[in-house]
Amino acid sequence: MNPTDTAFIIVCAALVMFMTPGLALFYAGMTRSKNALGTMMQSFAAIGVISLVWMFWGYSLSFGTDLNGLIGGLDFLALSGVGMQPHESIATNLPHMVFMIFQCMFAIITPALITGAFAERMRFSAFLIFIVLWCTFVYAPLCHWVWGGGWMFKMGALDFAGGAVVHMSSGAAALAAALCLGKRKGYGTEPFIPHNLPMTVLGAGILWFGWFGFNAGSALAANGLAANAFVTTHVATAAAMLGWLVVEKLKTGHATTLGAASGAVAGMVAITPAAGFVTPMASIVIGLGGGILCYGGVLLKGKLGYDDALDVVGVHGVGGSWGALATGLFCTTAINEAGADGLFYGNAAQAWTQFLSILGTWAFCFIGSYILFKVVDAMMGLRVGGEEEMRGLDLSQHSEAGYQI
Repeated sequence: MNPTDTAFIIVCAALVMFMTPGLALFYAGMTRSKNALGTMMQSFAAIGVISLVWMFWGYSLSFGTDLNGLIGGLDFLALSGVGMQPHESIATNLPHMVFMIFQCMFAIITPALITGAFAERMRFSAFLIFIVLWCTFVYAPLCHWVWGGGWMFKMGALDFAGGAVVHMSSGAAALAAALCLGKRKGYGTEPFIPHNLPMTVLGAGILWFGWFGFNAGSALAANGLAANAFVTTHVATAAAMLGWLVVEKLKTGHATTLGAASGAVAGMVAITPAAGFVTPMASIVIGLGGGILCYGGVLLKGKLGYDDALDVVGVHGVGGSWGALATGLFCTTAINEAGADGLFYGNAAQAWTQFLSILGTWAFCFIGSYILFKVVDAMMGLRVGGEEEMRGLDLSQHSEAGYQI
């Protein structure tokens, strides 16, 4: 057990936890004022609900003994055998408990990301039931496939910090949510203007700060690989923000504050799967591509007619997919010996492997999420009533108001 690594990952776990309240601010600022608290409450409540799901069975299903490449066993049910000493095969430089809690923070923020798709119209009780089911039947299996020794891991798919596990999964679930819940009342006929963009920018800043724990911490040690992940994360985010602003200026004639915040998040998403496998110069290309492609992904919802309220599909779905594919182009064993060389380093097979992992992730997460939304809808109804939606989620779901007039 390495004390330096242990301290580093504990700090990184705290940074990743801080990302979810940051996400709450980021999302809430983009909603109308009558839904600000309801939007924040979904992210904040996910911290409590998913923490317990993770402790009791989520961690075991994700990282327990591999069962035919599909799911983890029940070795760690209710944290059985998860103690203060390292596990013989899981992050052997860290206390097992530290690795578990670091991964818990990833499990928390992923369903919170989905909430942007159904903002302003989903019942809070239905949301809570959905995220318990989703973490159990979608997140945990996918996490096992990619990081826990499952079939994607055995296939050689690379995902350093969650391009598939966090971003594509939430993007696919967001698309399913938009289709299952339908459009907000007045969508397309009345303006839906963000009520507090300074709140959104603050949230984006917290996400940028916390993302260093997200990506650098995925090295699972205080070493050169963590340093590389830190640098690639920062420069990709900077490049994506500028890329988004340039195409936004060309498209609309204005570079907006919301565009800067969204572009930064797009860059963080795009570099996440690649952060520990690519060089800083490659990360600039990945970031630029992420900013431009995610801007296009946001415009796509207008063409296809679905109401993804806060652009989860366009940013996390598109950005995560581009990042996973770009990993197969730019990865190099000069950065990470445990990775692989990509297409631009003479190994076209890695790009194909990444492509297959993208298809598998989208298919499983979209279909699984769609089924779970339909199950919850049949059980209790997903959507608030028309009058409740007009009043806003703050009053109708929580009997509170974010602002006193």
